[in-house]
Amino acid sequence: MSRFDQAKMLMRVKKIQKELQSQIITVEKGDGAVRVEITGEQKLKKVTLNPDLIDLDDIAYTERLIEEAVKEAIAESQRIAAEKMQPMMGALGGLGL
Repeated sequence: MSRFDQAKMLMRVKKIQKELQSQIITVEKGDGAVRVEITGEQKLKKVTLNPDLIDLDDIAYTERLIEEAVKEAIAESQRIAAEKMQPMMGALGGLGL
């Protein structure tokens, strides 16, 4: 692979990273009781709890909802990142990576 091709690939990777930074994945659980937002880079942006839907007598349930929402958002961000990187995987293989 030529230096020109490597530079082109690096520019594409940076473009994908920028796209992932600006992409927001939102997951709701418990019919809207819990809402989690993360970036495509898996950085937590916001956790929102709807006080009208939270049962203060069952905090463990709310904690599980938060945990499930975060896990689902991370899995979705991983899927999106893999999808965006898929076209480049063949070229990276040519570099021995």
